Amino acid sequence: MAEKMRSPLGQAYGLGSAREGAKDWWMMRLSSLALIPLTIWFVVSVIGNVGADYESFAAWVGSPVPSILLVILIAVTFHHAARGLQEVIEDYVHVEWQKLTLLIGVKFACVLLAVAGIFAVGRIAFGS
Repeated sequence: MAEKMRSPLGQAYGLGSAREGAKDWWMMRLSSLALIPLTIWFVVSVIGNVGADYESFAAWVGSPVPSILLVILIAVTFHHAARGLQEVIEDYVHVEWQKLTLLIGVKFACVLLAVAGIFAVGRIAFGS
């Protein structure tokens, strides 16, 4: 009842400014820009290793520069995917419990897959 008596400005107070989404927009653009050279490097490197046996490929992954770049690629890819899917869910899912369930599921899946990928690179790089 009290909410109906407030002015439109009073109802909007504390909800943030229209510029609040600028940070998300910039983060998506920066992660996109980071993914361009990382993806090109990854594709060229994998093509360069076509036909290599497991030991040669594992040695390549275990080298310092490729392993670091692979970890960065995995982290940025899943961060970018999580942010992008979050935007889609927030824009197109209108039932609150479904939106919350999907957001939690996407975050969980992206973190789980990123950790699994980084663990795999670490296991190959450090051997075990």
